[in-house]
Formats: sequence, C-alpha cells, structure tokens
Amino acid sequence: MKPKNTICLWFKEDMLAAANFYAATFPDSQVTAVHHAPSDYPGGKQGDVLTVEFTVVGIPCLALGGGPGFTNGFSFQIATDDQAETDRYWNAILDNGGTELACGWCKDRWGLAWQITPRVLTDALAAGGEEAGRAFNAMMTMKKIDVAAIEAARRG
Repeated sequence: MKPKNTICLWFKEDMLAAANFYAATFPDSQVTAVHHAPSDYPGGKQGDVLTVEFTVVGIPCLALGGGPGFTNGFSFQIATDDQAETDRYWNAILDNGGTELACGWCKDRWGLAWQITPRVLTDALAAGGEEAGRAFNAMMTMKKIDVAAIEAARRG
C-alpha cells in the first residue's frame, strides 16, 4: 500500500542517479519505481524520467525532475482517495492564506509546497501508454486535480 504522505524532492537533473546512489549507500533503501513522461510537456519530452519512487532508510520519497529552471526543493505529496478529500486539503491550505499552483500543487502561507494528488491520477500515470498520456495531458490543464476529469481521460 502506498503511504499517505510522501516526501517529494525536486531535482534539476539526474534524479534517477541520485535515487540509485541513495539506495546503494543507505540501509533499508531502494528504488521502487521509475515513471517516464507519457507525452511532451513544458521543459521535457515524452520518455524523459518524470518521477522516481524510492525509500531512504525506510522513508518513502518521490524524486521529481523540475528541470534546469528549478532549484533542489522539497514538498509534501498527499495521496487522496476521492474528490472530497482532495477538496478538503486543497481548500484548507488556500483558505489559510495559501496559493494555487499548477497540476495539483499549492503553497501554504509559509511557502511550503504541497501536492494534493488523487490516487486515480498516480494510478493512471503508472498504467503507462495512451491511458497515462490522456491523464497527464488532462492534469497539465488543471490547478486542483479534478478526479472526474482524470477518470474520463483514463477512459478516453
């Protein structure tokens, strides 16, 4: 079962190399999944490594390739089970002085980045192929993730 909260680490480049290094260096560490972009996106191409799931000393992490315009950073990725849970977390952050970003990202009033990510989205991206491409393209148009729109994109 996937954890409810995952530490997300942003990398300019070479996130797979970093995750492999951590897995080889620290006990109870491993790379558990590598996800490739199902289509072109701003700053990247189809097939690029998009995210890497790994553990470091038993702590679940997600590496995200932000590209050369990003500095190494950190965010919490919160997995949600449905739209109501997605809305609850998203609205709580925004109602307390936060700001919307793109693709399920928002920042709280202290500047900490959060990814409010419905499991239907991560499942679609992990499925690969055309299903992942449709879900990815739908996500790229969103701020808060719309579960029904992702489900519709998955179906085609």
